Formats: sequence, C-alpha cells, structure tokens
Amino acid sequence: MATAFLSTANSFFPSSSSSSSSSSSSLGPALVSLNNQNVQRRTLCKAFNESPTPTPALTKRSFSLCFTTSLALAAANGCSNAIAAILEADDDEELLEKVKKDRKKRLEKQGVISSSGKEKGYLQDLVYKLSQIGQAIDKNDLSAASLVLGGSTDTEWVKNASVAFNKLSSSPEEKTQVETFNSSIASLVSSVTKNDVESTKVAFVESATALEKWTNLTGLTGQLKGL
Repeated sequence: MATAFLSTANSFFPSSSSSSSSSSSSLGPALVSLNNQNVQRRTLCKAFNESPTPTPALTKRSFSLCFTTSLALAAANGCSNAIAAILEADDDEELLEKVKKDRKKRLEKQGVISSSGKEKGYLQDLVYKLSQIGQAIDKNDLSAASLVLGGSTDTEWVKNASVAFNKLSSSPEEKTQVETFNSSIASLVSSVTKNDVESTKVAFVESATALEKWTNLTGLTGQLKGL
C-alpha cells in the first residue's frame, strides 16, 4: 500500500531530463513575472512602513484662532488683575477712613474726659464706696454694707455716678455696661436689705465687673484709683 502511494505521488513530478528542459523553458517567463510582482509588493510595503507620520499643516485659520484665543486670555487675566487692584484700593480706603473715624472719636472722648473733672470725682467716690461695701461683704457684715448703700439707689453717690455715666458714655457698648451696673446696684441694695449673703456677693461682683468694663471702654482705665 505504501508502494502504491509513492508511485501515485511520483506521477505528478516527471523525472526525465528531456521533460525537465522543456518545463524550464516553458515556465521561465511565468517565474520572472511572479518574481517581479513580489519585488514590487515588498517595495511598496517598505515605503509605507518607513513613511513618516504626517503632521497637520498650520493654516492661516488655525493660526488666527490661536492668536485670538491668546489675546482673549491675556485680556481676561489683565482685567481680573485690574479689578483686584481696584477692590484692594477700595479696602485700603475704607480701612483708612475707619482709622480716621476711630481716631477722631478717641480725641473727642479724651477732650470730654479732660473737661470732666467733676464727673471723674463722682466716679472716684463710687470706686471708694464699692470698695467699702466689698470689704463689709467679705466679712459677712451686711449691716456695714447697708450703711454705705443707704438702703436705696437714691443715695447721693449713686446719683452722682449716674450723672458721670450719662455724660461719658457714647457708644452702645458703654451704655450697655451702664445699664448692667444700675441693675446690679439695685439687686445689691435689695439683697443687703433682705440680709441674703449669697445674693449680695453675686450682685456685688456683677456691679464691680460692669464698672471695670465700662472704664476700659471709655478709656478711663488708669485714671481712677482702686480699680
């Protein structure tokens, strides 16, 4: 069976020399043509593979677009810088104006304080009276505290202090502390009258604190002894 298969295969390839020469002569032109075609294919493939990647051409339109965009960005940046500079200048002017107003108020306040010797005397007397009351309360001697307070808010030194407060208080903060002080003094008188030691101590601390805050706000700190 193997011999028959080999015999059949050999029938496709004649072995005589005469047939070899005739076959070569008849296949020659065909082989040359086929070879030329293969060479052309290889040449085209090589040329295609080695060709550089094309770069887009810079047209007048694209250049104009890029230039216009750059100008727009530059203008926007310059505009934002100009706006920031204007706002900063406005802030500086507002700050300067506020400083001028504050300085003017301080000078006016100093002028009022300088010309208010009598009112400062009232306030100094108030400090002395509160000091005496505090010492009495510290000893739980509410009778001594009651003697200084006078039993009501109509005592002379309380009225005089109210006159000084009204003249030297100008800002809402200062007036708020005056209201707190007046309310605390009323509570202090009431607590001493009731002989309530704990409430008396609370009212006294509130009164002293309100007075201290008021003197800081008005600029009287250091001008009154005992604070």
